[in-house]
Amino acid sequence: MPAASPQNRPTACLTLADGTVFYGQGFGATGTTVAELCFNTAMTGYQEIMTDPSYAGQIVTFTFPHVGNVGVNPEDDETAAPVAAGMVVKWDPTTPSNWRSAEPLTGWLARQGRICIGGIDTRRLTRAIRQQGAPHVALAHDPGGNFDIADLVARARAFSGLEGLDLAKEVTCAQSYRWDEKRWAWPEGYTRRDTPGRRVVAIDYGAKRNILRCLASAGCDVTVLPATATAEDVLALNPEGLFLSNGPGDPAATGAYAVPMIREVLARDLPVFGICLGHQMLALALGARTIKMNHGHHGANHPVKDLETGKVEITSMNHGFTVDSQTLPAGVMETHVSLFDGSNCGIRMVDRPVFSVQYHPEASPGPQDSYYLFERFVAAMDAAA
Repeated sequence: MPAASPQNRPTACLTLADGTVFYGQGFGATGTTVAELCFNTAMTGYQEIMTDPSYAGQIVTFTFPHVGNVGVNPEDDETAAPVAAGMVVKWDPTTPSNWRSAEPLTGWLARQGRICIGGIDTRRLTRAIRQQGAPHVALAHDPGGNFDIADLVARARAFSGLEGLDLAKEVTCAQSYRWDEKRWAWPEGYTRRDTPGRRVVAIDYGAKRNILRCLASAGCDVTVLPATATAEDVLALNPEGLFLSNGPGDPAATGAYAVPMIREVLARDLPVFGICLGHQMLALALGARTIKMNHGHHGANHPVKDLETGKVEITSMNHGFTVDSQTLPAGVMETHVSLFDGSNCGIRMVDRPVFSVQYHPEASPGPQDSYYLFERFVAAMDAAA
């Protein structure tokens, strides 16, 4: 067989722990990264996905083939820099064509140190993830096309995985801060809150900026505290409500320090609202358990049923662990379920304004069916005032 020409020689490879190898064309940064591999079915929002702190420790396979179309811009970052370890796409990123684009996706990824691969059969890869579970992988990009496959397989097999791993401490803020920026709106863009609102403490387990914007838009004066904040830290700010953010890693590991804080705050009878990892933290604090999913939910088109109203919401999701609804204690009811697999997507206390959802009602990227949850949180604080 003739040697590959310089034009078609692979410059990147994705190696699974079972020895499967996918060759393609590298872009972004060069080098090697090891992580868990997941897939995301969203058709838009690749920049928001790559900068979502919930993707710490993961490489994202995009099932939608056209990535890069709108470039990137600073306004769409969900945090200061990409958090996902890498990107896998079917086709090489396209040249951006959008009035908001500040730079091409490929240049941004290289500058941010993210290793990526294109030219992959993402349908085959997605089927493998669905059938076998989220694999541990090594992703390498070398412009010279030199790869030590045995070493890459060994690295993938040595990856410890996300179970038992507390990643919230790695992506949380270093110190507290105030947030007053509201949601983006045409033609003004982002604006600031300039009127008093309900005092909310938001615990940052890896908070997306658009969640904080939604809280501000709904009428909250938001103070953000690090993931390791104690109940004393929270209550010192005299909050009217507690918000628990999204984040990465194993909820049971983060719960080692988060659950005692939440239980102390619950004893003060404050309204509490949680999203994603925050939902799992609340469930653990109330006495339930969490479990690792086969391949998780990652996308912007997930149907969720509200069991109390019968309404079906199309939601944005990103989670690899789920609350085991069979372990919910008395006084806590399941409010939402996934119509894909029946897994838990929401809970609430029966007699108190304490509730949470697994999905992302801030919807960036994604639909806006679930923004009402922010308004429900504010209404609960209004009623308690």
